Amino acid sequence: MTMVELLNWLFGQYADYPTLFIGLELIAVIFGVASVLLASKTNILVFPIGLVSTAIFVYLLWEWQLFGDMFINAYYTIMSIYGWINWSKNKELTQHRDHINPTAQQHNQELKNTDAPNLIQVERLDKNDVPILALLAAATIAFVGLVYYFRPVINNNFSFDGAELGMHLFTWVDYTDMLTTALFLMAMWLMARRKIEHWILWIVADAISVPLYFYKGLTFTALQYVVFTLIAIWAYYEWQQRYRLQSHAAYA
Repeated sequence: MTMVELLNWLFGQYADYPTLFIGLELIAVIFGVASVLLASKTNILVFPIGLVSTAIFVYLLWEWQLFGDMFINAYYTIMSIYGWINWSKNKELTQHRDHINPTAQQHNQELKNTDAPNLIQVERLDKNDVPILALLAAATIAFVGLVYYFRPVINNNFSFDGAELGMHLFTWVDYTDMLTTALFLMAMWLMARRKIEHWILWIVADAISVPLYFYKGLTFTALQYVVFTLIAIWAYYEWQQRYRLQSHAAYA
């Protein structure tokens, strides 16, 4: 395959896209990558930056009729607001503890030296999280499944006239979309609650999304998920390091 053929295979589908859509996708990708980098450093700006990306993707995915992906980003928008509040409260609590515990403050200075300016305390998954994760996964798969089941009606201007329904219309893309949607939603909930293990879910879901988005013809978004996967692997290590430093501060 020549370079021209390769570039045409990767980006040829954009020839039929409006310039506005291409520009919006690029902006969303840039803000999305920035938000993941901020999350790896437990920087609270992850949420306002991420909101820009998810809001744009909600609009684009609705236009492209990728309803499962659109639902993910709509949920991201809601969870970003929740996470912003949760992280802000934790930051205030950490600062208060530093004020009354100079030893802990000294250990938290070590965290600042690792380029993590906001001193958000990270936590590990516990048994109380498991039932909520299971419920979230089941509800997500059921909801996205219903969306795809009624997709012919949605594509028919929400009319049942002439619309054929049935599970036999589902494709492997639909089933994969249901799986990644569940993984992403669980990951975002754990992230909002500052759980280290959310990075494991991101790694798995991001890796699956790379070929999925290439297949859907969204090359820039697929490349974004390549970057997301690499960042998530690195961030998982970073959060583990932060957790160990926090443990030293807690027992100081």
